[in-house]
Amino acid sequence: MSESIIARCEAKGLRMTGQRRVIARVLQDSDDHPDVEELYARASALDAGISIATVYRTVKLFEEAGILERLEFGDGRARYEDAERDHHDHLIDMNSGEVIEFVDPEIEALQEKIAAKLGYELRGHRLELYGVPRKPDGAG
Repeated sequence: MSESIIARCEAKGLRMTGQRRVIARVLQDSDDHPDVEELYARASALDAGISIATVYRTVKLFEEAGILERLEFGDGRARYEDAERDHHDHLIDMNSGEVIEFVDPEIEALQEKIAAKLGYELRGHRLELYGVPRKPDGAG
């Protein structure tokens, strides 16, 4: 990521109130994929005056401005991450809900190859894998 979320918001002309700055900082410091309730818990720990409605409005504003990317992993919760993070794919543990980020050069090359075979130049993609932990060999 080149610029901070706050800097990108300001560059897009968004009015950055103190509470929006707290929410932006929480998002920027997140290395997971928080939903609005998690963002609210983290932001309100820093500023007790922040309401969940403020978090919802701010997340919607940031998403519409292209600052945040909304992710849905089939559990009914919208989660968010910085739209300018380096490209990565996701593996979702269907038991725990844990989201594991990964990059695999073979998958990236294969996607390019498939797009080219179909007559396209790939401009972007999103890959989500869903699974459960394997049982150790010999386990019943």
